[in-house]
Amino acid sequence: MRKVVAATFLSLDGVMQAPGGPDEDPIGGFTLGGWTVNYWDHVMAEAMGEIFSEPFELLLGRKTYEIFAAHWPYVGEDDPIGRLFNSVTKYVATTSTEPLTWQNSVALNGDVATEVKKLKQGDGPILLLQGSGDLIQTLLSADLIDEFTLLTFPLVLGRGKRLFAKGALPAALKLTLSLVSTTGVTINTYVRDGEIKPGSFALAEPTAAELERRARMAREG
Repeated sequence: MRKVVAATFLSLDGVMQAPGGPDEDPIGGFTLGGWTVNYWDHVMAEAMGEIFSEPFELLLGRKTYEIFAAHWPYVGEDDPIGRLFNSVTKYVATTSTEPLTWQNSVALNGDVATEVKKLKQGDGPILLLQGSGDLIQTLLSADLIDEFTLLTFPLVLGRGKRLFAKGALPAALKLTLSLVSTTGVTINTYVRDGEIKPGSFALAEPTAAELERRARMAREG
């Protein structure tokens, strides 16, 4: 059984739109693209290196795929992330008939949730989600994401596409890793931890024995 892992950049208010540049995803009038750029440091670089150290294949929405395909094939062989991304299999959720020109790319046509379920049931490395906000909503609503690594930046964007939007299902999570960069970015990894177990801080109703005790004290007092 394969895991689906979402590694996602977030603002404090949960926005994940266009972290890498102003022209990355201006949909909805979003004008703050590139909001992660000034926060990178060695802690974040090491954390991202750790994410990519485990064997993986990429799981991408079409928009993120096009952004990646316009960048990573051209960075040169001396870029370790570029070498990785170019060599691994890339599964792309798409309704377009335009060909996937980046090497080792495979189209997921039809019902995406069904196709990802099939991938999960097979053998192979983890399926790593990068960006792909629309695809993430589909997989959240189908309960198909097993693990989250969330890099949360110390800023509020106010508007934009959010990671946990209306398609998210209730689920308990367990924190397995937590780091803080020198620029205040928190890097947390969460895995699934069963169902949510609600509780209450309300005062419990007194038992009959307790009511009798109180009445007796009142009579004696």
